Amino acid sequence: MPTKQKQQPAEGNSSAPTMADVGRIAGVSAMTVSRALKGNAYIAKGTLDRILAAVDQLGYVLDQSAGSLSSRRTGFIAAIVPSIDNSNFADTARGITEALARTNMQLLLGYSNYSVEREEELIESMLRRRPEGIILTGGHHTRKARGMLSNAGIPVIETWDRPENPVDAVVGFSNADAMEALVDSLVEQGYSRFGFISGSETSDTRGQQRQSGFSRALSRHGFSSERRVAVEAVPLRMSDGGTAIRQLLNRFPDTDVAVCVSDLVAFGAIMECRRMGLSVPHDIAIAGFGDYEIASVSEPGITTVNVDSYGIGTQAAGQMIAMLDHRGHSATISTNYHVLLRGST
Repeated sequence: MPTKQKQQPAEGNSSAPTMADVGRIAGVSAMTVSRALKGNAYIAKGTLDRILAAVDQLGYVLDQSAGSLSSRRTGFIAAIVPSIDNSNFADTARGITEALARTNMQLLLGYSNYSVEREEELIESMLRRRPEGIILTGGHHTRKARGMLSNAGIPVIETWDRPENPVDAVVGFSNADAMEALVDSLVEQGYSRFGFISGSETSDTRGQQRQSGFSRALSRHGFSSERRVAVEAVPLRMSDGGTAIRQLLNRFPDTDVAVCVSDLVAFGAIMECRRMGLSVPHDIAIAGFGDYEIASVSEPGITTVNVDSYGIGTQAAGQMIAMLDHRGHSATISTNYHVLLRGST
């Protein structure tokens, strides 16, 4: 059940705050702000506290490149992904890189390890070097990170999500809608006793959205969504799927299909079922999410949702290039997804 690409206007970023703005709020000169932030002079604690409070209020980021660059063009785009081990996010980064290859810009890549606090640190570090734009994974950020992004004065694109209140532009899809489409397809196959294996509720926001879509779909069909097991490990690994499927079947032995938050978890669950002497899909069916490469080479192949990870990267980079060339404006671009039914169900 793919979505169609569409664009909707969104409010763009305001101009970036300056040292003078920070100084006005803190009641000091711009020079004092500079000395305080560079840490090369003694500043009284009370004064420093006022400066840091003003920095936080404005989302100001010290421009470390200002003294050495005569132009605002730095020639690179920054991007933050949750993990470099995850093939889906690696595909998104590859899509960004290959799209940027048609320009003179380079990619500066960081990974947050699924932590919004770590993302905040990366955003501040990257903005100090004044990238021409920044591409993020997801729409959930700390208050400080959001303030820095909103006041950076550069294009910001959030991907892999459809946030209700985006910072700037969006290139992504609804994780809840995509999971709902998967559940609908499994109901059409005749399954009714659904289990769900999810990630940490505190760090995996996209996983939470998928769980929401799972519950929403089952409620619409009149089925229970209470069979759930959460894995607290970050990031999720194949071995976590084995542990979780045992827990799920111990608690809910009548489950006829286990839907996993990702294909890695689904693969681990299939391997554990084999060790337990269970046949997939005859004794229990298993589905994943993301269409990782392992989903197609697994035996049986894993039923999943393809979300075009590479395409998210190319479209995000294309939108970024258009915004930098003043050919595009802040927009919400809905990317495609579709259900792939394979042998695991």
